[in-house]
Amino acid sequence: MRNPFRYFNSSPEVIRLAVMMYVRFPLSLRQVEDLLHERGIDICHETVRFWWNRFGLTFAAEIRKKRSATLRAVPQWRWHLDEVFVKINGEMHYLWRAVDHEGEVLEVIATKRRDRKAALKFLKRTMKRYGRPEVIVTDRLRSYRAAMREIGNESRQVTGRWLNRRVARGSFPLALSQNRT
Repeated sequence: MRNPFRYFNSSPEVIRLAVMMYVRFPLSLRQVEDLLHERGIDICHETVRFWWNRFGLTFAAEIRKKRSATLRAVPQWRWHLDEVFVKINGEMHYLWRAVDHEGEVLEVIATKRRDRKAALKFLKRTMKRYGRPEVIVTDRLRSYRAAMREIGNESRQVTGRWLNRRVARGSFPLALSQNRT
């Protein structure tokens, strides 16, 4: 495998630090530039933006892979599932989202229907990527129960009016957009 940092003058540690500061904390590019300058690293905010565009997805994939491996070992892993109506190109769609017990977004998909088949597709896709959870917290949508019955996971479902606030409290569009300035 070729080294992705080979043509850069800065060290890979500095690039990783700058990108991780920008991604992990709610900082602007200029704030990252200032923090690096305080540490004796003279980098322009446009350089940080370039690095983020170039390496951001790679670093995020690494973090996601490590995180999912460690979370699979947690015995009390709990998912919160919810869906919301969204207009895409003038058509009504349903945006399904799974969030773990720590509030980390696991999976987001958009479907045209809000039925058992769509819920089953969403659950299978999420379980294929992250394994089976101990408990799945949902709202009272019947599609979840039908999909869980088909998977054989019905006994692990918990429903309630206020139990699913972790995923409902989150902002759905933020899970989709990665554009920040």
